[in-house]
Amino acid sequence: MAAGATILTFALQLADVDRGVYEDVSLRVARHPSETDAFLITRVLAYALEFEEGIAFSEGISTTDEPAVLVRDRTGRITAWIEVGAPDASRLHHGSMQSERVAVYTHRHPAKVAALWSGKRIHRSDEITLHSFDPGFVDAATSVLGRRNTMVLSITERRIYLDLNGRSLESAIVDHPVP
Repeated sequence: MAAGATILTFALQLADVDRGVYEDVSLRVARHPSETDAFLITRVLAYALEFEEGIAFSEGISTTDEPAVLVRDRTGRITAWIEVGAPDASRLHHGSMQSERVAVYTHRHPAKVAALWSGKRIHRSDEITLHSFDPGFVDAATSVLGRRNTMVLSITERRIYLDLNGRSLESAIVDHPVP
């Protein structure tokens, strides 16, 4: 019998000063058995950093035709395709063809992730941004991750101030061009 997803909850207080977004959000996040804590934390951070009306987590890792996070308009059309980790070039190409905007958030070494895409065909690659965090930031966040999580996230001047389950962390949001 295969193991099922584990549900984690996040009581998120979001204050994104850079974009003028202030929200209290309750999230139920399904963690696939093959998903690492680092991927999950990065997925939740991507959701928070991209938060807008119509944002949602996709069906999960097993869904190959949708990104980790997406934004749909009121007609159901995908307007933002948000990948996490180190997606292959074909996913970015497909996402760029399907939506107005594509972003990638990674917990891995950004130069190595970008190198995977070098020389590959990616539609509108010059409009895609790879976002990363300071080394050790995601790992520190995973060390306090629980089934029920309280998360206060403030973003100002492209810097994250995170309080996760009582532990305070901070990081720059570093943007990298896609080759």
